[in-house]
Amino acid sequence: MYVCSCFGITESQVRQHAADGACTPRQIASACKAGTDCGSCVKRIQALLGRGACPRRELVDRGDPALATIGRARSDGRVADLDEAA
Repeated sequence: MYVCSCFGITESQVRQHAADGACTPRQIASACKAGTDCGSCVKRIQALLGRGACPRRELVDRGDPALATIGRARSDGRVADLDEAA
C-alpha cells in the first residue's frame, strides 16, 4: 500500500528504511523523499515508525558507530568491514 502518493513510496519501503536506521519522519524523508512534497503522509509515516526502539540509538548507546561503515564494496555489493578492507 502506498504511504506517499507524491513519490510512490510504499509501506514496505518505509519499513525497510526504518530497519536500515531511519528513526524519524525527517530521516525517512532524507532516505526517500516521502513527506517532503504535500506532507499528507507524515502522520502515516509516524504511525509506521511507532514508538519502538531506534536501531541507530541502540548502536550509539552501545558505543558503536551509528553511521555507515567506511570501506570498499565487496563483490556481493555490501560494504566490507574496515578490517576486511585492508
